[in-house]
Amino acid sequence: MSSEEKVENIDEQDKSAEAGDTQQAGDDPAEQAPSHAELTALLEDARNKADEHWNRCLRAEAELENLRKRNAREIENAHKYALEKFVTELLPVRDSMELGLAAAQQEDIDPAKLREGIDLTLKMLATVMDKFHITQIDPQGEKFDPERHQAMSMQETADAEPNTVLEVVQKGYLLNDRLIRPAMVVVAKAPAE
Repeated sequence: MSSEEKVENIDEQDKSAEAGDTQQAGDDPAEQAPSHAELTALLEDARNKADEHWNRCLRAEAELENLRKRNAREIENAHKYALEKFVTELLPVRDSMELGLAAAQQEDIDPAKLREGIDLTLKMLATVMDKFHITQIDPQGEKFDPERHQAMSMQETADAEPNTVLEVVQKGYLLNDRLIRPAMVVVAKAPAE
Protein backbone atom coordinates (compact mmCIF):
# COMPACT_ATOMS: atom_id res chain seq x y z
CA MET A 1 0.00 0.00 0.00
CA SER A 2 1.34 3.41 -0.98
CA SER A 3 1.45 6.37 1.38
CA GLU A 4 -1.40 8.07 -0.51
CA GLU A 5 -3.61 5.02 -0.11
CA LYS A 6 -2.80 4.90 3.61
CA VAL A 7 -3.83 8.55 4.03
CA GLU A 8 -7.10 7.96 2.15
CA ASN A 9 -7.77 4.87 4.25
CA ILE A 10 -7.20 6.83 7.48
CA ASP A 11 -9.52 9.63 6.27
CA GLU A 12 -12.25 7.07 5.49
CA GLN A 13 -11.84 5.49 8.93
CA ASP A 14 -12.16 8.92 10.60
CA LYS A 15 -15.32 9.69 8.63
CA SER A 16 -16.87 6.34 9.47
CA ALA A 17 -15.93 6.75 13.15
CA GLU A 18 -17.60 10.19 13.22
CA ALA A 19 -20.70 8.75 11.57
CA GLY A 20 -20.68 5.88 14.07
CA ASP A 21 -20.44 8.31 17.01
CA THR A 22 -23.56 10.14 15.91
CA GLN A 23 -25.45 7.00 15.33
CA GLN A 24 -24.31 5.52 18.64
CA ALA A 25 -26.04 8.36 20.40
CA GLY A 26 -29.20 6.68 19.18
CA ASP A 27 -30.53 9.60 17.22
CA ASP A 28 -30.76 10.41 13.60
CA PRO A 29 -28.67 13.52 12.70
CA ALA A 30 -31.77 15.15 11.26
CA GLU A 31 -33.60 14.78 14.60
CA GLN A 32 -30.83 16.48 16.64
CA ALA A 33 -30.64 19.70 14.65
CA PRO A 34 -33.30 22.32 15.46
CA SER A 35 -35.72 23.14 12.72
CA HIS A 36 -35.54 26.29 10.62
CA ALA A 37 -38.51 27.78 12.50
CA GLU A 38 -36.86 27.09 15.87
CA LEU A 39 -33.59 28.67 14.71
CA THR A 40 -35.49 31.69 13.40
CA ALA A 41 -37.32 32.04 16.74
CA LEU A 42 -34.04 31.73 18.68
CA LEU A 43 -32.39 34.29 16.43
CA GLU A 44 -35.32 36.70 16.81
CA ASP A 45 -35.22 36.28 20.60
CA ALA A 46 -31.46 36.93 20.62
CA ARG A 47 -31.95 40.05 18.46
CA ASN A 48 -34.66 41.36 20.79
CA LYS A 49 -32.42 40.85 23.84
CA ALA A 50 -29.49 42.49 22.03
CA ASP A 51 -31.69 45.46 21.10
CA GLU A 52 -32.96 45.74 24.67
CA HIS A 53 -29.40 45.68 26.06
CA TRP A 54 -28.25 48.21 23.45
CA ASN A 55 -31.08 50.57 24.40
CA ARG A 56 -30.21 50.19 28.08
CA CYS A 57 -26.59 50.94 27.27
CA LEU A 58 -27.56 54.06 25.31
CA ARG A 59 -29.84 55.27 28.14
CA ALA A 60 -27.10 54.66 30.73
CA GLU A 61 -24.61 56.54 28.57
CA ALA A 62 -27.03 59.45 28.15
CA GLU A 63 -27.71 59.55 31.91
CA LEU A 64 -23.97 59.52 32.59
CA GLU A 65 -23.40 62.38 30.15
CA ASN A 66 -26.24 64.39 31.75
CA LEU A 67 -24.74 63.73 35.17
CA ARG A 68 -21.33 64.94 33.96
CA LYS A 69 -22.86 68.12 32.52
CA ARG A 70 -24.89 68.77 35.69
CA ASN A 71 -21.81 68.27 37.89
CA ALA A 72 -19.76 70.56 35.65
CA ARG A 73 -22.46 73.27 35.97
CA GLU A 74 -22.61 72.83 39.75
CA ILE A 75 -18.82 73.05 40.06
CA GLU A 76 -18.76 76.15 37.84
CA ASN A 77 -21.47 77.77 39.98
CA ALA A 78 -19.66 76.77 43.17
CA HIS A 79 -16.50 78.50 41.90
CA LYS A 80 -18.43 81.49 40.62
CA TYR A 81 -20.54 82.04 43.74
CA ALA A 82 -18.26 80.59 46.45
CA LEU A 83 -17.86 83.98 48.12
CA GLU A 84 -21.56 84.88 48.09
CA LYS A 85 -22.08 84.28 51.83
CA PHE A 86 -18.88 86.11 52.69
CA VAL A 87 -19.85 89.10 50.54
CA THR A 88 -23.35 89.16 52.06
CA GLU A 89 -21.81 89.33 55.54
CA LEU A 90 -19.25 91.93 54.45
CA LEU A 91 -21.71 94.40 52.90
CA PRO A 92 -22.92 95.81 56.26
CA VAL A 93 -19.28 96.54 57.14
CA ARG A 94 -18.89 98.55 53.94
CA ASP A 95 -22.17 100.36 54.63
CA SER A 96 -20.92 101.27 58.09
CA MET A 97 -17.64 102.56 56.68
CA GLU A 98 -19.49 104.72 54.14
CA LEU A 99 -21.69 106.16 56.92
CA GLY A 100 -18.56 106.91 58.96
CA LEU A 101 -16.92 108.64 56.01
CA ALA A 102 -20.06 110.72 55.42
CA ALA A 103 -20.12 111.67 59.11
CA ALA A 104 -16.43 112.67 59.00
CA GLN A 105 -17.12 115.08 56.14
CA GLN A 106 -19.67 117.08 58.13
CA GLU A 107 -18.68 120.43 59.62
CA ASP A 108 -19.59 119.70 63.22
CA ILE A 109 -17.57 116.48 63.68
CA ASP A 110 -17.56 114.84 67.09
CA PRO A 111 -14.25 112.90 67.18
CA ALA A 112 -15.48 110.67 70.01
CA LYS A 113 -18.54 109.55 68.00
CA LEU A 114 -16.42 109.07 64.89
CA ARG A 115 -13.96 106.94 66.86
CA GLU A 116 -16.86 104.94 68.33
CA GLY A 117 -18.30 104.34 64.84
CA ILE A 118 -14.92 103.18 63.52
CA ASP A 119 -14.52 100.87 66.52
CA LEU A 120 -17.99 99.34 65.93
CA THR A 121 -17.21 98.87 62.23
CA LEU A 122 -13.94 97.13 63.11
CA LYS A 123 -15.82 94.83 65.50
CA MET A 124 -18.33 94.01 62.76
CA LEU A 125 -15.45 93.11 60.45
CA ALA A 126 -13.81 90.95 63.13
CA THR A 127 -17.11 89.10 63.65
CA VAL A 128 -17.42 88.41 59.92
CA MET A 129 -13.83 87.19 59.79
CA ASP A 130 -14.38 84.88 62.78
CA LYS A 131 -17.51 83.50 61.18
CA PHE A 132 -15.49 82.51 58.10
CA HIS A 133 -12.53 81.15 60.11
CA ILE A 134 -10.16 83.96 59.24
CA THR A 135 -7.64 84.25 62.07
CA GLN A 136 -5.37 87.22 62.68
CA ILE A 137 -1.64 86.70 63.27
CA ASP A 138 -0.27 89.28 65.70
CA PRO A 139 3.08 87.87 66.89
CA GLN A 140 4.24 90.82 69.02
CA GLY A 141 6.83 89.48 71.53
CA GLU A 142 6.74 85.92 70.12
CA LYS A 143 9.60 83.94 68.61
CA PHE A 144 10.07 84.57 64.88
CA ASP A 145 8.37 81.82 62.83
CA PRO A 146 9.41 81.86 59.15
CA GLU A 147 6.30 79.78 58.33
CA ARG A 148 3.98 82.59 59.46
CA HIS A 149 6.14 85.72 59.67
CA GLN A 150 8.12 87.72 57.14
CA ALA A 151 11.05 89.69 58.53
CA MET A 152 11.16 93.24 57.22
CA SER A 153 14.35 94.04 59.10
CA MET A 154 16.46 93.05 62.08
CA GLN A 155 17.18 95.37 64.93
CA GLU A 156 19.88 95.10 67.55
CA THR A 157 18.52 95.22 71.08
CA ALA A 158 19.49 94.10 74.55
CA ASP A 159 15.87 94.30 75.73
CA ALA A 160 14.68 91.15 73.91
CA GLU A 161 16.03 87.72 73.08
CA PRO A 162 17.40 87.24 69.57
CA ASN A 163 14.81 86.08 66.97
CA THR A 164 11.96 87.66 68.91
CA VAL A 165 9.40 89.84 67.13
CA LEU A 166 9.96 93.41 68.29
CA GLU A 167 7.37 95.14 66.14
CA VAL A 168 4.49 94.04 63.92
CA VAL A 169 4.44 96.27 60.86
CA GLN A 170 1.47 94.49 59.29
CA LYS A 171 -0.61 91.69 60.81
CA GLY A 172 -0.90 88.36 59.02
CA TYR A 173 -3.97 86.19 58.42
CA LEU A 174 -4.88 82.51 58.28
CA LEU A 175 -7.91 81.02 56.54
CA ASN A 176 -8.86 77.68 58.13
CA ASP A 177 -5.27 77.42 59.44
CA ARG A 178 -3.81 78.07 55.98
CA LEU A 179 -1.54 81.09 55.65
CA ILE A 180 -3.11 83.81 53.53
CA ARG A 181 -0.69 86.60 54.37
CA PRO A 182 2.38 86.43 56.62
CA ALA A 183 2.82 89.00 59.39
CA MET A 184 5.42 91.62 58.42
CA VAL A 185 7.70 92.01 61.42
CA VAL A 186 10.87 93.55 62.79
CA VAL A 187 13.01 90.89 64.49
CA ALA A 188 15.44 91.30 67.36
CA LYS A 189 19.08 90.36 67.02
CA ALA A 190 21.83 90.29 69.58
CA PRO A 191 23.82 93.54 69.89
CA ALA A 192 27.25 93.52 68.31
CA GLU A 193 30.04 93.30 70.84
